[in-house]
Amino acid sequence: MSKYTVLIIEDEQHILDLINGILISHDYKTIQAKTGKQGISLISSMCPDLILLDLGLPDMDGLSIISEVRKWTSNPIIVVTARTNEEEKVNALDLGADDYITKPFGTQELLARIRTSLRHSNRLNTDSQLYSRPYRCDGLVIDFKRRSVTINDKDVHLTPIEYKILAYLAQNSGRVVTHASLMTHIWGPFSETDNNKILRVNMVNIRRKIEQNPADPKYIFTEVGVGYRIKEDVNME
Repeated sequence: MSKYTVLIIEDEQHILDLINGILISHDYKTIQAKTGKQGISLISSMCPDLILLDLGLPDMDGLSIISEVRKWTSNPIIVVTARTNEEEKVNALDLGADDYITKPFGTQELLARIRTSLRHSNRLNTDSQLYSRPYRCDGLVIDFKRRSVTINDKDVHLTPIEYKILAYLAQNSGRVVTHASLMTHIWGPFSETDNNKILRVNMVNIRRKIEQNPADPKYIFTEVGVGYRIKEDVNME
């Protein structure tokens, strides 16, 4: 039996067939929809484990679907889009999408994004140790209980704000975190736009402290115009 059911909402038949074939060959069960209305109906009736959503549908914009669906389900949504506009990517994530992938995409990238979103969702839904078990990846360890950071067993000294930023990224490892989400988490819902500059300065300092070469980061990657993504926690593999 397939482990997970994935709903593909995509109006281009060749892309729908491509994604469908990839998922079936990797033991996923698939459901297909070519319109937004059909997709919303299937989400409601079939309760898929994950949704792959194209933004450019014939009857409605994908952003409207995210907004509507997020009123009643937290199941992972990955946007699959040909759009390269950064503002649309940010809007999708801020509305509740878990991740996005830009067409054309590679098979392994698609599968990796799906695995990450499913693992993150499952850990949140099963009262697991997501926010207490240490983050571990390539020598970097973030112990949330002790509020400590080490690289290859050597202590890394961060300011309270730097630690809070790094911990939030680690708790969402493998997923893109928008600038707005980070600023709200760090400075609250009424954070000022100047905090975006402060965020960038703190990120430079964090990278200087944890990256061997900040210009070629090993842990924290910039999603240009959107936010940041930290390398996936090995505990989630």
